[in-house]
Amino acid sequence: MIDLCNPRQTREILKKHGFSTRKKYGQNFLINPSILDEMIDAADISKDDFVLEIGPGIGTMTQRLCQRASHVTAVEIDKELIPLLDETLSEYTNKNIINADILKTDIKQISDTYNNSNKIKVVANLPYYITTPVIMELLKAENPIESITVMVQKEVAMRMIAGPTGKEYGALSLAVQYYTEPTIICTIPPQAYIPPPKVDSAVVHLRMRSEPPVKSSDPKFMFALIKAAFAQRRKTLANAIANSAELTFSKDTVIEAINKCGFDINIRGEKLKLEDFALLSDRLRGESK
Repeated sequence: MIDLCNPRQTREILKKHGFSTRKKYGQNFLINPSILDEMIDAADISKDDFVLEIGPGIGTMTQRLCQRASHVTAVEIDKELIPLLDETLSEYTNKNIINADILKTDIKQISDTYNNSNKIKVVANLPYYITTPVIMELLKAENPIESITVMVQKEVAMRMIAGPTGKEYGALSLAVQYYTEPTIICTIPPQAYIPPPKVDSAVVHLRMRSEPPVKSSDPKFMFALIKAAFAQRRKTLANAIANSAELTFSKDTVIEAINKCGFDINIRGEKLKLEDFALLSDRLRGESK
Protein backbone atom coordinates (compact mmCIF):
# COMPACT_ATOMS: atom_id res chain seq x y z
CA MET A 1 0.00 0.00 0.00
CA ILE A 2 1.20 3.51 -0.81
CA ASP A 3 2.10 5.39 2.37
CA LEU A 4 0.55 8.78 1.72
CA CYS A 5 1.90 10.14 5.00
CA ASN A 6 5.36 9.73 3.51
CA PRO A 7 6.18 13.02 1.73
CA ARG A 8 8.36 11.25 -0.81
CA GLN A 9 5.65 8.76 -1.79
CA THR A 10 3.05 11.53 -1.90
CA ARG A 11 5.19 13.53 -4.30
CA GLU A 12 5.87 10.41 -6.38
CA ILE A 13 2.20 9.62 -6.95
CA LEU A 14 1.44 13.25 -7.74
CA LYS A 15 4.26 13.22 -10.28
CA LYS A 16 3.18 9.86 -11.71
CA HIS A 17 -0.25 11.26 -12.52
CA GLY A 18 1.10 14.63 -13.60
CA PHE A 19 -0.98 16.32 -10.94
CA SER A 20 -0.30 19.82 -9.62
CA THR A 21 -2.30 21.26 -6.72
CA ARG A 22 -4.67 24.03 -7.70
CA LYS A 23 -5.36 27.08 -5.58
CA LYS A 24 -8.96 27.35 -6.76
CA TYR A 25 -9.73 24.11 -4.91
CA GLY A 26 -7.62 24.97 -1.86
CA GLN A 27 -5.65 21.73 -2.16
CA ASN A 28 -3.28 21.01 0.73
CA PHE A 29 -2.65 17.33 1.50
CA LEU A 30 -2.05 16.36 5.13
CA ILE A 31 1.03 14.17 5.66
CA ASN A 32 1.15 13.96 9.46
CA PRO A 33 -0.07 10.50 10.59
CA SER A 34 -0.50 11.44 14.26
CA ILE A 35 -2.86 14.30 13.37
CA LEU A 36 -4.84 12.02 11.07
CA ASP A 37 -5.22 9.45 13.84
CA GLU A 38 -6.15 12.13 16.38
CA MET A 39 -8.82 13.42 14.02
CA ILE A 40 -10.31 9.99 13.36
CA ASP A 41 -10.22 9.20 17.08
CA ALA A 42 -12.09 12.44 17.76
CA ALA A 43 -14.69 11.44 15.17
CA ASP A 44 -15.05 8.14 17.09
CA ILE A 45 -15.10 6.03 13.93
CA SER A 46 -15.85 2.33 14.40
CA LYS A 47 -16.85 -0.65 12.26
CA ASP A 48 -20.49 0.30 12.85
CA ASP A 49 -20.13 3.70 11.18
CA PHE A 50 -20.89 5.07 7.74
CA VAL A 51 -18.59 8.00 6.94
CA LEU A 52 -19.08 10.79 4.43
CA GLU A 53 -15.70 12.31 3.60
CA ILE A 54 -15.64 15.68 1.88
CA GLY A 55 -12.58 16.46 -0.21
CA PRO A 56 -10.54 13.24 0.05
CA GLY A 57 -7.75 14.70 -2.08
CA ILE A 58 -5.36 11.84 -2.84
CA GLY A 59 -6.91 9.56 -0.21
CA THR A 60 -4.56 10.00 2.75
CA MET A 61 -7.31 10.13 5.34
CA THR A 62 -9.65 7.96 3.28
CA GLN A 63 -7.29 5.00 3.68
CA ARG A 64 -7.48 5.27 7.46
CA LEU A 65 -11.24 5.79 7.40
CA CYS A 66 -11.69 2.64 5.30
CA GLN A 67 -9.66 0.70 7.87
CA ARG A 68 -11.87 1.91 10.72
CA ALA A 69 -15.38 2.36 9.28
CA SER A 70 -18.02 0.08 7.84
CA HIS A 71 -18.27 2.17 4.66
CA VAL A 72 -16.84 5.45 3.33
CA THR A 73 -18.39 7.63 0.65
CA ALA A 74 -15.93 10.29 -0.49
CA VAL A 75 -17.09 13.34 -2.45
CA GLU A 76 -14.33 14.98 -4.50
CA ILE A 77 -14.92 17.99 -6.74
CA ASP A 78 -11.69 17.72 -8.77
CA LYS A 79 -12.11 15.14 -11.54
CA GLU A 80 -8.34 15.02 -12.05
CA LEU A 81 -7.98 13.44 -8.59
CA ILE A 82 -10.31 10.52 -9.35
CA PRO A 83 -7.58 8.39 -11.08
CA LEU A 84 -5.27 8.97 -8.09
CA LEU A 85 -7.99 7.91 -5.68
CA ASP A 86 -8.72 4.82 -7.75
CA GLU A 87 -5.07 3.83 -7.30
CA THR A 88 -4.50 4.81 -3.66
CA LEU A 89 -7.77 3.21 -2.52
CA SER A 90 -7.69 0.17 -4.82
CA GLU A 91 -7.40 -2.39 -2.03
CA TYR A 92 -10.49 -1.17 -0.16
CA THR A 93 -13.90 -2.55 -1.08
CA ASN A 94 -15.86 -0.60 1.52
CA LYS A 95 -15.76 2.74 -0.27
CA ASN A 96 -17.20 4.63 -3.20
CA ILE A 97 -16.02 7.90 -4.73
CA ILE A 98 -18.38 10.55 -6.07
CA ASN A 99 -16.99 13.23 -8.37
CA ALA A 100 -19.22 16.15 -7.37
CA ASP A 101 -19.46 19.51 -5.63
CA ILE A 102 -20.58 18.88 -2.04
CA LEU A 103 -22.60 22.11 -2.12
CA LYS A 104 -24.66 20.60 -4.95
CA THR A 105 -24.87 17.13 -3.44
CA ASP A 106 -27.93 15.72 -1.67
CA ILE A 107 -26.52 14.37 1.60
CA LYS A 108 -29.82 12.76 2.58
CA GLN A 109 -29.83 10.87 -0.71
CA ILE A 110 -26.33 9.55 0.02
CA SER A 111 -27.57 8.23 3.35
CA ASP A 112 -30.68 6.75 1.72
CA THR A 113 -28.66 5.07 -1.03
CA TYR A 114 -25.67 3.73 0.87
CA ASN A 115 -26.69 3.62 4.55
CA ASN A 116 -30.37 2.64 4.68
CA SER A 117 -31.28 6.23 5.65
CA ASN A 118 -29.38 5.93 8.92
CA LYS A 119 -27.29 8.71 10.43
CA ILE A 120 -23.80 9.30 9.14
CA LYS A 121 -20.56 10.80 10.42
CA VAL A 122 -18.89 13.51 8.36
CA VAL A 123 -15.11 13.85 8.22
CA ALA A 124 -13.42 16.46 6.05
CA ASN A 125 -10.32 18.47 5.31
CA LEU A 126 -12.21 21.52 4.12
CA PRO A 127 -10.72 24.01 1.67
CA TYR A 128 -10.58 27.38 3.41
CA TYR A 129 -12.54 29.19 0.72
CA ILE A 130 -15.72 27.13 1.16
CA THR A 131 -15.55 26.23 4.85
CA THR A 132 -18.46 28.39 6.02
CA PRO A 133 -20.85 27.49 3.15
CA VAL A 134 -20.14 23.77 3.63
CA ILE A 135 -20.62 23.91 7.41
CA MET A 136 -23.91 25.80 7.01
CA GLU A 137 -25.07 23.27 4.42
CA LEU A 138 -24.22 20.34 6.71
CA LEU A 139 -26.15 21.89 9.60
CA LYS A 140 -29.46 21.80 7.72
CA ALA A 141 -32.03 20.01 9.84
CA GLU A 142 -32.99 17.45 7.18
CA ASN A 143 -29.45 16.06 6.95
CA PRO A 144 -29.12 12.72 8.81
CA ILE A 145 -25.80 13.61 10.46
CA GLU A 146 -24.56 12.40 13.84
CA SER A 147 -21.32 14.37 13.98
CA ILE A 148 -18.97 16.51 11.89
CA THR A 149 -15.19 16.41 12.32
CA VAL A 150 -13.30 18.85 10.13
CA MET A 151 -9.91 20.38 9.50
CA VAL A 152 -10.34 24.11 8.96
CA GLN A 153 -8.36 27.32 9.16
CA LYS A 154 -7.61 28.01 12.82
CA GLU A 155 -9.32 31.39 12.58
CA VAL A 156 -12.55 29.70 11.48
CA ALA A 157 -12.29 27.17 14.32
CA MET A 158 -12.07 30.05 16.79
CA ARG A 159 -15.16 31.60 15.23
CA MET A 160 -17.09 28.36 15.74
CA ILE A 161 -16.53 28.34 19.51
CA ALA A 162 -16.55 32.13 20.09
CA GLY A 163 -18.85 33.77 22.60
CA PRO A 164 -20.42 37.26 22.68
CA THR A 165 -18.30 40.44 22.48
CA GLY A 166 -15.27 38.84 20.82
CA LYS A 167 -14.24 39.81 17.29
CA GLU A 168 -14.53 36.15 16.19
CA TYR A 169 -18.18 35.98 17.34
CA GLY A 170 -20.74 36.05 14.56
CA ALA A 171 -23.41 34.24 12.58
CA LEU A 172 -21.24 31.13 12.15
CA SER A 173 -20.67 30.93 15.93
CA LEU A 174 -24.40 31.05 16.63
CA ALA A 175 -25.34 28.52 13.94
CA VAL A 176 -22.69 26.02 15.03
CA GLN A 177 -23.60 26.38 18.70
CA TYR A 178 -27.35 26.14 18.03
CA TYR A 179 -27.06 22.85 16.14
CA THR A 180 -23.95 21.29 17.70
CA GLU A 181 -21.59 21.11 20.64
CA PRO A 182 -18.24 22.26 19.18
CA THR A 183 -14.82 21.24 20.49
CA ILE A 184 -11.38 22.15 19.13
CA ILE A 185 -9.33 18.95 19.13
CA CYS A 186 -5.91 20.20 18.05
CA THR A 187 -4.09 22.81 15.99
CA ILE A 188 -2.06 21.94 12.90
CA PRO A 189 1.06 23.78 11.71
CA PRO A 190 1.54 24.52 7.99
CA GLN A 191 4.43 22.03 7.66
CA ALA A 192 2.00 19.16 8.23
CA TYR A 193 0.73 19.64 4.66
CA ILE A 194 1.95 19.38 1.08
CA PRO A 195 2.06 22.13 -0.06
CA PRO A 196 2.10 24.03 3.26
CA PRO A 197 -0.65 26.65 3.62
CA LYS A 198 0.19 30.13 4.88
CA VAL A 199 -1.81 29.80 8.10
CA ASP A 200 -2.33 27.38 10.97
CA SER A 201 -5.24 24.95 10.83
CA ALA A 202 -7.30 23.18 13.49
CA VAL A 203 -9.42 20.07 13.90
CA VAL A 204 -12.92 20.77 15.18
CA HIS A 205 -15.43 18.15 16.31
CA LEU A 206 -19.11 19.12 16.11
CA ARG A 207 -21.49 16.75 17.89
CA MET A 208 -25.03 17.30 16.67
CA ARG A 209 -27.47 18.22 19.43
CA SER A 210 -30.61 16.18 19.95
CA GLU A 211 -32.36 19.42 20.96
CA PRO A 212 -31.30 23.06 20.43
CA PRO A 213 -30.06 24.84 23.57
CA VAL A 214 -32.73 27.56 23.19
CA LYS A 215 -36.32 27.55 21.99
CA SER A 216 -37.35 29.68 19.02
CA SER A 217 -40.79 29.64 17.45
CA ASP A 218 -39.18 30.07 14.02
CA PRO A 219 -35.46 29.15 13.81
CA LYS A 220 -35.29 30.10 10.13
CA PHE A 221 -36.47 33.62 10.92
CA MET A 222 -34.14 33.80 13.93
CA PHE A 223 -31.14 33.07 11.70
CA ALA A 224 -32.29 35.64 9.15
CA LEU A 225 -32.27 38.10 12.05
CA ILE A 226 -28.80 36.96 13.12
CA LYS A 227 -27.50 37.31 9.56
CA ALA A 228 -28.82 40.88 9.43
CA ALA A 229 -27.33 41.71 12.84
CA PHE A 230 -23.82 40.74 11.76
CA ALA A 231 -23.98 41.93 8.14
CA GLN A 232 -23.09 45.43 9.32
CA ARG A 233 -21.18 44.87 12.54
CA ARG A 234 -20.43 48.54 13.19
CA LYS A 235 -24.09 49.51 13.16
CA THR A 236 -26.39 49.24 16.13
CA LEU A 237 -28.65 46.21 16.16
CA ALA A 238 -31.67 48.40 15.41
CA ASN A 239 -30.06 49.96 12.35
CA ALA A 240 -28.65 46.67 11.07
CA ILE A 241 -32.05 44.95 11.19
CA ALA A 242 -33.97 47.96 9.83
CA ASN A 243 -31.51 48.30 6.93
CA SER A 244 -31.59 44.62 5.99
CA ALA A 245 -32.75 43.90 2.45
CA GLU A 246 -34.10 40.53 3.58
CA LEU A 247 -36.24 41.82 6.47
CA THR A 248 -39.10 44.32 6.33
CA PHE A 249 -39.20 45.94 9.76
CA SER A 250 -39.23 49.67 10.34
CA LYS A 251 -36.65 51.05 12.73
CA ASP A 252 -39.39 52.07 15.15
CA THR A 253 -40.73 48.49 15.22
CA VAL A 254 -37.24 47.11 15.85
CA ILE A 255 -36.54 49.62 18.64
CA GLU A 256 -39.85 48.78 20.29
CA ALA A 257 -39.02 45.05 20.22
CA ILE A 258 -35.52 45.70 21.59
CA ASN A 259 -36.98 47.74 24.42
CA LYS A 260 -39.51 45.04 25.29
CA CYS A 261 -36.66 42.51 25.48
CA GLY A 262 -34.92 44.73 28.01
CA PHE A 263 -31.89 45.48 25.80
CA ASP A 264 -30.17 48.83 25.39
CA ILE A 265 -31.46 50.46 22.19
CA ASN A 266 -27.86 51.16 21.14
CA ILE A 267 -26.72 47.56 21.56
CA ARG A 268 -24.87 45.82 18.74
CA GLY A 269 -25.48 42.28 17.59
CA GLU A 270 -22.13 41.04 18.91
CA LYS A 271 -23.38 41.63 22.48
CA LEU A 272 -26.35 39.28 22.20
CA LYS A 273 -26.24 35.62 23.20
CA LEU A 274 -28.13 32.89 21.37
CA GLU A 275 -31.02 33.06 23.85
CA ASP A 276 -31.19 36.84 23.33
CA PHE A 277 -31.60 36.40 19.59
CA ALA A 278 -34.32 33.78 20.20
CA LEU A 279 -36.15 36.23 22.48
CA LEU A 280 -35.85 39.12 20.02
CA SER A 281 -36.86 36.90 17.14
CA ASP A 282 -40.07 35.82 18.85
CA ARG A 283 -40.77 39.40 19.94
CA LEU A 284 -40.37 40.74 16.40
CA ARG A 285 -42.58 38.02 14.98
CA GLY A 286 -45.20 39.02 17.55
CA GLU A 287 -44.87 42.68 16.68
CA SER A 288 -45.28 41.98 12.98
CA LYS A 289 -48.57 40.07 13.38
